[in-house]
Amino acid sequence: MAMNMPKISKCDVTECSYNKQNECHAMAITIGGLHAICDTFLKTNIKGGVADMIGGVGACKIDMCKFNKSLECSASVINVGHHSDHADCKTFAAR
Repeated sequence: MAMNMPKISKCDVTECSYNKQNECHAMAITIGGLHAICDTFLKTNIKGGVADMIGGVGACKIDMCKFNKSLECSASVINVGHHSDHADCKTFAAR
């Protein structure tokens, strides 16, 4: 069965370089670390990403998420939001 890369439907982390109008324009983000952090989050004055592309989740290192299948995300849509001074995957759900 083919797996499609889930798209980021909303990102509230407007200070991220890949964010434009609450949309993620990175080709793909990586989720993981000590918790469901967006490893791709980058706070800088340089705007990045691809303007006509909505980002997806390329890899997920959070094995305890129910959407994690072989380190890939199987959620239908992804929401990213603030957590302290960084971005987290708000779609995360424990197994």
